[in-house]
Amino acid sequence: MNTRLLAPDLARGMMLLFIALANVSLYLWGGETGYYSQHPTGEGLLSTYLASGVILFIDGSVYPMFAFLFGYGITLFATSRLAKGLPLKEVNLMLLRRHIWLLIFGAVHAILLFAGDILGAYALTGLVLAPLLVRATERTVRIILWSLGGIIAGTMILGTISLVLLQLLVPPQFLDFQSGVEGDIPSIAFLMNGISNYPLAMLSRFGLWIASSISALPTLIVPFTVLLGGYAARFNWLEGLSKSFRLKPVACWGISVGVIASLPLALHHLGLWELNSLNLISFQILSQLFGIANGIGYIALFALLSRRSGFLIDAISAIGKRSLSFYLFQSIIFAPLLAAWGFGIGSRIDSATAYLIATSVWIFSLIFAMLLERKNTAGPAEHILRKLTYGKYTITAK
Repeated sequence: MNTRLLAPDLARGMMLLFIALANVSLYLWGGETGYYSQHPTGEGLLSTYLASGVILFIDGSVYPMFAFLFGYGITLFATSRLAKGLPLKEVNLMLLRRHIWLLIFGAVHAILLFAGDILGAYALTGLVLAPLLVRATERTVRIILWSLGGIIAGTMILGTISLVLLQLLVPPQFLDFQSGVEGDIPSIAFLMNGISNYPLAMLSRFGLWIASSISALPTLIVPFTVLLGGYAARFNWLEGLSKSFRLKPVACWGISVGVIASLPLALHHLGLWELNSLNLISFQILSQLFGIANGIGYIALFALLSRRSGFLIDAISAIGKRSLSFYLFQSIIFAPLLAAWGFGIGSRIDSATAYLIATSVWIFSLIFAMLLERKNTAGPAEHILRKLTYGKYTITAK
């Protein structure tokens, strides 16, 4: 009998749509972007409104969603293998191999296709935190969570207060340093996808990937959210069994707080609220901080929806079960089509067209995932990672 939990799969399936919509803007390398984000500026009305919607509802939530589900998966992986009688030492070795190979997957992904790969950052985090999630007591994990949360909140709040004080003390003409940025310094989108020479583009992507993967640990947001997800799995939170934090209030409050925190950035992109550079940085900090609540709120919402039945729920869950394969599949389509070393249409399309492409790729992934589900076949990346992870327990630990 299949006892696989549906909620994480449904959340991962929806997360892949969010990732596609968030990442596709990084392939639009031909024009100017805002100082605070990589969304192109000066586009038509439809593109501007759609990009503002992505800023409002998606940008700040994607990586916390991934991190939380990543941590949740670590705990589920360990507890299920231990329940099957595997020794703790072997389970720890499995997790070690799993995260090392995820790091290698991420490096290859970045070198060949996409510098914005997120596998590297989470693999490094998993190497550090997996032993803690498997072996530490609830009290120890709780203390670390409160400590990390306090440091993150305190640092971001102090940073925001400092920026506000700076604006009160420094003349306004010295505070707006947006002008000329695009002309003097290549945008991240250009460094990722605007270089037409493929070997040179590979070097650029790899350098950006190393920097972003390593920086994920010191910023603490990724480790905190991974640890929080792993801790929540101990209480079967997505199954709705936690008495302390019910799914419905977390969904309502988490999404509401996250959207409100991102509202200033969305209004600025719409041209309805002019903000100087320091204000933009301040609101970006708040958006990242409350993006944790937003991402977890979405996960809670999808956990509630997973209790329902229907074709769409099954299809989204099918793609979620194969999230690694279809995450890589997005880059296989996006990069050759949009990057300068490929067909290069990323310099000639607007955000609306890019979002249409991203959504179409996700819909195609749904269809492909359902075909694999009917044949009870794992995704190719999951199949390879499973073999590399399990070692001699490949058959017994499925």
